[in-house]
Amino acid sequence: MNLQEKIDRSLKNHSKVTRNPCRGDLVEEAVNRGEAFVSKNGALATWTPSESTGRSPKDTLIVQREESQEKIDWDSPNNIPLDPETFQLVLEDALNLMSDKSNLFQTNRVIGADPAYALPTRTITSRALTSLFTLNMFRPIPDGIERSTFASSPFNLLVFPYDKLNSDKYEGRLRQLEDGGTTDMIVAMDFDRFLGVVIGSAYLGTVKKLMFTVMNYLLPEEDVLPLHCSANEDENGNSGLLLGLSGTGKTTLSADPDRALLGDDEHGWGDRGIANFENGCYAKLIDLQKDEEPEIWNAIMHKEDYRNHGAIVENALMYPNGEFDFFDSRLTPNLRGSYPLDYLTNIKESSIADHPETILFLTADANGVIPPISKLDPNQAMLWFLMGYTSKIPGTETGLTQPKSVFSRFFGQPFMPRNPDVYSEMLGEKMKRHGADVYLINTGWTGGPYGEGERIDLGYTRAMVDAALNDDLTGIDYEEGEYFQLCRPVSCPGVPNELLNPRKTWGDEEAFKTRAEKLVREFSEYFEEAYGEKDIKEEIVEECPVK
Repeated sequence: MNLQEKIDRSLKNHSKVTRNPCRGDLVEEAVNRGEAFVSKNGALATWTPSESTGRSPKDTLIVQREESQEKIDWDSPNNIPLDPETFQLVLEDALNLMSDKSNLFQTNRVIGADPAYALPTRTITSRALTSLFTLNMFRPIPDGIERSTFASSPFNLLVFPYDKLNSDKYEGRLRQLEDGGTTDMIVAMDFDRFLGVVIGSAYLGTVKKLMFTVMNYLLPEEDVLPLHCSANEDENGNSGLLLGLSGTGKTTLSADPDRALLGDDEHGWGDRGIANFENGCYAKLIDLQKDEEPEIWNAIMHKEDYRNHGAIVENALMYPNGEFDFFDSRLTPNLRGSYPLDYLTNIKESSIADHPETILFLTADANGVIPPISKLDPNQAMLWFLMGYTSKIPGTETGLTQPKSVFSRFFGQPFMPRNPDVYSEMLGEKMKRHGADVYLINTGWTGGPYGEGERIDLGYTRAMVDAALNDDLTGIDYEEGEYFQLCRPVSCPGVPNELLNPRKTWGDEEAFKTRAEKLVREFSEYFEEAYGEKDIKEEIVEECPVK
């Protein structure tokens, strides 16, 4: 009996399985079961245990099978192997949990807006709130799903967020804790058997990111490039992509009143263009203010009967009167809100667009040496895609007192399991085939590093983003920088010319040189460590600055 048959048998023998419940019924069930509470405005509020206020990367594992082991970069710290025998034990525990639960909830959705490669996904869980989350975040089954390349290979996801593994059973098999014990949590993905198991992680984002990691593994073999990015489209159908790590402004800059949003987190770039993976948004809510992020605010905070609302607020303080305090981070700064895309005002309902005209890589350089905007040639684009550079600044991480350079390949390292050359070469090939322009946008500092210079004005950044997306930077003069060989425009509509050359914004030229050389060393050292033994094309290697 194969895995699919085992799961089907467990469901068939269960006394109460609620299959594909309507949204309102799930909301009401989550409240009645005490899984969530109703806020003053009607959104649901929930709180997770301390070990589940974010993902658990050290407990997120990939089953290592002969069929796929050569395709996965096991040198990446995020790709932790799990032997098939241990996974079989985990699966047996999950099946036993299914049998023991008085209620199970099943939703059948898909990951991906393009029916050509939408992945049918069946989520089975003991929690109504988790089931509601899948309705918010995964897409309804589209017409034509039988033509999907994955039509005959549905993915099964078993989720038991508040149960724990028997640690003694897994001693020597799973992660050893600092106290000498064994973890009781697992987030496991079996790419070859199309199966995922979550036990012990109550963070809702675990479910979303597990499935997106699966897509990021599966899609390259279908000639679809998965991208951790936001995407939007103008009234003429010209699409643009924005890639960037946390703190670079991806969500803010993609919310444009003149451009319809496809999605803000994960997309695929295939033969027919761009398609969003998801049905909703899972937005950060820390310090959320109505005047700064009105779209997110209204999606979460609009008033509606709770049965019809269904937005989920995770780990935010809520006062006894039902009002949220998004500035309180005592439980965690990782406050989150889940809501469907159609809670936003300017979206493209299909979440599909033509091939992108423009791709923007966002970085928040706290060194103050990267130009505010640069145009990248294909080899440079593949390098910066591999590097995924930005800076962490003090206050974003416990104990961090100075800016820290961060490199996250493809702007989403934990979720990109394949060997790195696969993703970088696919980007280069698609850029060339479809004529996409790539720009590097620095949303960080100018006139000096963090603590001395100042953050580039958001108005100027928006002007540069608009100029790139509207093709206003074609046919103008560019000049090449000294340290990263980045070609920056000498002028940009709505932006002072002197801002475009970072060296000219510093009062001390020697200090600029010292800081730039420091960042060059960090680039060179990271590239050698991450890719020195990888099969990266020489023309891309040559674009990396030499220390």
